[in-house]
Amino acid sequence: MQILNELVNLFANVTELADWRYLTMWAIGGLLIFLAIKKEMEPTLLLPLGFGTILVNLPLSGAIDQFAADGSLVSEGALSTLFDAGIANELFPLILFIGIGAMIDFGPVLSNPKLMIFGAAAQFGIFFTFCAASMFFATNDAASIAIIGAADGPTAIVVSQKLNSAYQGAIMVAAYSYMALVPIIQPPVIKLTTTKHERLIRMPYKPANVSKTTRILFPIVITIVAGIVAPASVSLIGFLMFGNLIRECGVLNSLSDTAQNVLANLVTIFLGITIASQMQAENFLKLDTILILGLGLFAFIFDTVGGVLFAKLLNLFLKEKINPMIGAAGISAFPMSGRTVHKMGLAEDNQNFLLMHSIGVNVSGQVASVIAGGLILNFFM
Repeated sequence: MQILNELVNLFANVTELADWRYLTMWAIGGLLIFLAIKKEMEPTLLLPLGFGTILVNLPLSGAIDQFAADGSLVSEGALSTLFDAGIANELFPLILFIGIGAMIDFGPVLSNPKLMIFGAAAQFGIFFTFCAASMFFATNDAASIAIIGAADGPTAIVVSQKLNSAYQGAIMVAAYSYMALVPIIQPPVIKLTTTKHERLIRMPYKPANVSKTTRILFPIVITIVAGIVAPASVSLIGFLMFGNLIRECGVLNSLSDTAQNVLANLVTIFLGITIASQMQAENFLKLDTILILGLGLFAFIFDTVGGVLFAKLLNLFLKEKINPMIGAAGISAFPMSGRTVHKMGLAEDNQNFLLMHSIGVNVSGQVASVIAGGLILNFFM
């Protein structure tokens, strides 16, 4: 009889494996793995996210919590436990911000402070998307969806958690997926909004001497100012700037190296595979999820357009023209967006080096996106 029961259970599992929803999620996981390995698109993020997607979409997967028909917990899963311990309480995103802050060199921005306005301009898509999302979702959910446009996964996690959005899983997946897809999404949008002549504009880099005192004071001052303007952003901007202070203080070099490499990579891996716990077929394959992914892409595109058009507007009044492509780097996907713009500049003219300008705009976008997240929280919490 026991053997018969085992055979029945095995047959049931095989039948369940044929469910189109599982097959679809395996295909999505496989696509993410392919992009990570073959295309080398943010492999530290997409590889664990793709593998985790397959892991949680196996029938009765031991990687996630399993519940009985009456809703009682039958068994705990490792990924569900990690989610509760590191994402539900916002711990992983904030720790990651320390690593990101340690990676950022604000030198290009401090040398040319006007680059910071591009970071603000490129957040346009967030508020535009909020208006669009409000037609389909409750206010808190719409605000959480809109922050996908910041292209900042940790900020998207914190905002959706604090606003208690019903779509946290889809928002997290969309935010991180679009961050990794920057090299695919941004180039066609930039080309559609610029002319060949504009893309050929050269911007010689004239670095100014930024003192060590200025570099140390910058993260402290930004934290205070952001905390006054958007108090809800204090934890986000504070952890980001703390990481930068570790980098710039000059007495914690080994700690800075650890934060930039070991800490950032380790937390990113945990984030990727833990976020995958929210990609269970029954929760993910819904019309609402598809709509959220679409709105997230909409936000991403309009952030890019906002940055480019703002640069074009400034060119109407400036004698020394700005290459409008650098405006697109004002999103928070650091350093992917900055590198993408630089590569596009070289593709148009192999002597057109935009890296320092685009990275300067990119780091300003990192700060602006966190402040935008804090403003969203101030408005809707």
